[in-house]
Amino acid sequence: MSTKGRQLSDKVMGNVGKVIIGKEKVVCNVLTAIVAGGHILLEDVPGTGKTKLAKALAKSMDVSFARIQFTPDLLPTDITGLNVYDRESNGFVLRKGPVFTNILLADEINRATPRTQSGLLECMEEKQVSIDGTTYSLEEPFFVIATQNPIETTGTFVLPEAQLDRFLMRLSMGLPGKEEEVSILACYDKADPLEELQAVVTPQEIAEVRKEAEAVYVSRSIFEYIVEIAAKTRTDEGVISGVSPRGSLALLRSAKAYATLQGRDYVVPDDVKELAVPVLAHRIVHGYTQAVQSERYIEEVIKGIAVPTEDFQK
Repeated sequence: MSTKGRQLSDKVMGNVGKVIIGKEKVVCNVLTAIVAGGHILLEDVPGTGKTKLAKALAKSMDVSFARIQFTPDLLPTDITGLNVYDRESNGFVLRKGPVFTNILLADEINRATPRTQSGLLECMEEKQVSIDGTTYSLEEPFFVIATQNPIETTGTFVLPEAQLDRFLMRLSMGLPGKEEEVSILACYDKADPLEELQAVVTPQEIAEVRKEAEAVYVSRSIFEYIVEIAAKTRTDEGVISGVSPRGSLALLRSAKAYATLQGRDYVVPDDVKELAVPVLAHRIVHGYTQAVQSERYIEEVIKGIAVPTEDFQK
C-alpha cells in the first residue's frame, strides 16, 4: 500500500480546501499532475479561482511561486531571463526570469505571440532553460499552470496542437453551485483564508511520493486497455488526428500517480477511466471547436472499450 501518497493527498487537499471550496476533483487532478511530473492547462472564465488554486498549492507544499501575465508584447526573455552587463564585475551576470520557480502560473497564455508561447516549451518538456548557449536546470518540483479564457478570443493566439500536447491535462474549475457559492462568501466574509495558509508537506515528501508513483505496478491488460482507447481515436471517422503515443504515456503516468494518491501500489481500470477525459480530450483534432465536444467524444470512446477484468495486483 502507498501510505505516503495517501497521506500527502489528504494533507494537501484538506489544506487547499480551506481556500478553494467544492473543487475536490479539480484539486485531486492537479495534485495527480504534480506527482506525475506534468503540467496543467486551466480553461475557464475569469474569477473562478485559478490564481487562488496555484497560490494555495504553493503555500501548502512550501515551494516558491511566480506568476506571468501573458500579453502580446511579452518576450521569451521576459520568461526565461537574460544575461546583463554588470559594471562592477566587468562581465555579464544572469538575471533569472520568473520561470526559475517551483510553481509557475502562466496567466492567459494565449494572449502572447507564438514565439513567446514557445519559450515555455523547453522549460516544460526538459525542465531546463537555455540562455545564450548555457543550459540551466530548473529546481524540482517544476510545475506550470497555464490559463486561458475559452470565451474571449479577441487579440489572442490559439495554442497549436504541438503545444497543447505538452500539457498533461486540460481542466476547468467551473462555476460553483448555490451552496458552494454561499460557502465561499462565508469563508471570505472577514478575511482571505489564503493569507493564513501554512505548509503541510515539503518538497522532499513530494519527491518521495513521485518515486512511489514510478514503482506502481501496471498489468499488461491495463497497458492494452490504454492502447485500445488511443487506437480508437486514430481510426474514428471525423477525427483528423487522434491520441499519439505521447498521449498514451501521459495517461499511464497519470494513472500511476492517481493510484499512489489513492493509497494503492497498482493501477486499476477505474484510474484510467477517471483520467481519460482530462488527459486525452485536448489531444484530439477534429471538426469540433468546443472543448466540451472533445470531452464528450472521449467519454463515448471509453464506453465503447471493453474494461479488463482480472487481478490487477502483482
